[in-house]
Order: sequence, then structure tokens, then C-alpha cells
Amino acid sequence: MILPYLFLFLGATDQSMPVDEFLQWDFNQAKSIALAERVSGKVGKSLDFRINSTDRSYNFKLRATWLTPKTIQALARLSQIAQALSNAETREMIAAGMSSGDIIIQVEIDPREGSGIIPSDWVALLGPRRADSASPRVVRGLNSPKLRELPSLAAVPPRDYSWELFWLVFTSKAEDGQPLFSPSDSEAELAVRIQGKVGKVMLPIPKPLR
Repeated sequence: MILPYLFLFLGATDQSMPVDEFLQWDFNQAKSIALAERVSGKVGKSLDFRINSTDRSYNFKLRATWLTPKTIQALARLSQIAQALSNAETREMIAAGMSSGDIIIQVEIDPREGSGIIPSDWVALLGPRRADSASPRVVRGLNSPKLRELPSLAAVPPRDYSWELFWLVFTSKAEDGQPLFSPSDSEAELAVRIQGKVGKVMLPIPKPLR
């Protein structure tokens, strides 16, 4: 669903196309836009008295950022400012980010107390708000660590290294081949499950996906 945006950037040169709005953003504007899609929550209860050992965390802080086209533009603009890149290089950076998957969500997790370790078997599910986890309109995210190499999908600076950062790719089609979101859906629900604990955050659905 993001691919139609690519025609704005591919094959363009600084001379052949007008200056895009995102190329005018200063550092603070770009950072504010990049953070606009971030939501916060937690996985697990505030305090779980069933846990009396230090081999696992009793809950996890959770943040999620939907990498919408505008978010990707903002992250690319931040890289352009930091590295003094040309407009053409910045557009190429954006095109690479937008072609990396239908839906890309950055998930940040910070363990509280306990071992401070995030189990490798945690999962993330995405679907319309209030959809049951067994619904065909809920899809599982694919952890794609290679996306960290793309500057237009990078973490918003300055990077907070107390949080572990993951790049998850979701399909925009449900199990039955139909669109994951309908025109009547306005919010998506991201559910993260770690060691039997569940945390949910709500994310506005970008218009091109509904």
C-alpha cells in the first residue's frame, strides 16, 4: 500500500523537481513529526506478586512508532541535516524506506526489574481496534533487524539505549486476502506478548491503508 508513494522520489533530480515540503523542515520540526506517531504503554501489570525470583522481568515498558510516509520523510530529513546529504540522496533514502514493507512499526521494549532480558520468543499482533486475536483480520509481525541499516527507518535521535529497538513488518492484507483495515476503521491495536504477559497500544491508521 505504500508503494504508490514511490513515484514522488524515484528518478528525480534536484533540478527536475520542486523542493518538497519535508526538505524545508528544520531539525526540531523533523524530530517533532517523527515522534508524532509514537505511543507508549506497558506489557504486564504494574507489579506482579507471583514473581519472586530475578530470572525474568515482572513487566516491560513499551513504545511503538508507526513508520508512515511522513514519519519516514522526517527521519530522512534528520539524516540529511546530520550528514549534509543532497536532496537527491535524501529522496533515494525515503524511497528505500517506503519499499521495505507494507506496514513497518518500530517497537521499543524496556524490561523492568528482574533479569532485564527480553525473551526471543515474544510476538506482536496488529489488527483493527477491538479485533479478537483469533480474527483473520489480525496479522503477526515479522522481526526484520536488517531494516536498522536504513537511515530513513532509524530511531529518532538521540537514541535511548535503555530501550531495545525492533523493526516489525506487517502485511496490509488479512489472512483471507482482504485489506487488514476497512474504511470504517480509524485505530489499529498493536498487542505485544512477552512471557504470558500482554500489552496493547492504539495507533491511528494512516488514510492510505483504509
